[in-house]
Amino acid sequence: MGVEEEFLLVDPVTGVPSLRNESVVGGARAAGLALQLELSQCQVETNSPVCHDSVGLRARLLEMRKVAAAAAVREGCRLVATGTPMVGPPRMPISNSERYREMESRFGIVAVEQAVCGCHVHVDVPDRELAVQVCNHVRPWLPTILALGANSSVNRGVDSGFESWRSVLWSRWPGSGPPPLFDSAEHYQRMVAAFVDAGVLMDERMVYWDVRPSCHLPTIEVRVADVQPTVDQAVLVATLVRALVMTSIGAIERGDRPPQVPLEVLRAANWLAARDGLAGRALDPWTARPVAAGELLTALVVHVRDALDELGDRDRVRRTLEWVCRSGTGAAWQRRMLVEHVDPARVVELAVDRTLHDRERVTE
Repeated sequence: MGVEEEFLLVDPVTGVPSLRNESVVGGARAAGLALQLELSQCQVETNSPVCHDSVGLRARLLEMRKVAAAAAVREGCRLVATGTPMVGPPRMPISNSERYREMESRFGIVAVEQAVCGCHVHVDVPDRELAVQVCNHVRPWLPTILALGANSSVNRGVDSGFESWRSVLWSRWPGSGPPPLFDSAEHYQRMVAAFVDAGVLMDERMVYWDVRPSCHLPTIEVRVADVQPTVDQAVLVATLVRALVMTSIGAIERGDRPPQVPLEVLRAANWLAARDGLAGRALDPWTARPVAAGELLTALVVHVRDALDELGDRDRVRRTLEWVCRSGTGAAWQRRMLVEHVDPARVVELAVDRTLHDRERVTE
């Protein structure tokens, strides 16, 4: 498995996004980290190497965050793991990239209001046909992963009223949100080709569904969660996604059909997860009836427990989930800090510190 993390760069005093991603990327590369530009000039992205267990993934994510954060400091800004800017203007200049300039030309305000940061988890799948079938099995669980991974309640200095405002902004892109069911890899490719031919998408790389077969790696990619406020929460999301993929492969090998959840039900479940997160109600994709969000999270852990046992991660997942339940998701933490500190710039400062939080070292 591997994880891509998108981060914001912010001013250390005001918390306003800092438009210095090119210089930060250059500094990080000089320090040995292949940091990537993202769509807005205030964003950068890390890409982990292939990792075989959660312990190794945690070490690599923490290391990459530290190197990227140090590069940001050298350029007079700070690295922060929040799904949207907590302060600052709604529009950001596009990064100096031919592809990104083309996106701005085609999609206008959608592109310049997209300083949003996600956590994308890649899990190895042997072939594309199986990858498409795995996506079919994973899709009903996407709203639960979104609720667990919400980290963008504070946006532009105010409480957005949503746990994941990032996902609301992201939904304006074509080809975003939960995917439809696909009969085969050929069916998937045919639909993507039709979107590209119509000009809805620039190319296959712009397939932004919450789960998709990667177009350049032998993986499926689950991209529904906000960037996580701490490394431990990123590892939690990645571990649950990996276990979910393993469980889905087992179901396919047994000949189980994927759940026939209508796309409109999944879209409604995603919207409710973005608004309420883990704290409120959720829409059960299988019954289209309201349930407590925590019930679906418990059901997910039960659903993947055999895979967690195989990975040796059940205790780690349990401990991290207990910690998240005590301290709250990133969204809950943001909202609480805004109430306690009032000044959004102070909340950004605290979020910067939390980005490099090492819970294992703190609890030693």
